[in-house]
Amino acid sequence: MRSRYCAYSLNDEAYLRATWDERTLPDEQLVHEDPTQWMGLEIKRFIPAGESATVEFVARYKIGGRAHRLHEISRFVRYGGKWFYVDGSFPKDDAQAANKSRIKMRNSK
Repeated sequence: MRSRYCAYSLNDEAYLRATWDERTLPDEQLVHEDPTQWMGLEIKRFIPAGESATVEFVARYKIGGRAHRLHEISRFVRYGGKWFYVDGSFPKDDAQAANKSRIKMRNSK
């Protein structure tokens, strides 16, 4: 999770694609040269389950000087000793805020 956060902050498309489960990897570009300033990552929970795991995190960032947060529960799977991102969901309380943040991120590109 931490390495993927760093990849987002560095706009490292290749790394994000290399660490995304090919079954759920989107076709569209994952990162863009945009004004997003990533401010920090807090891992709230890590739940291992054999060859899969769940990570709950909060990532803080700024766009145009305004602070935002992304609260996600991500699923990962391990193949050949390497972890791959599968997908994520948003806790009920933060789902609406996450959708607004994603829309703002897209619109700022």
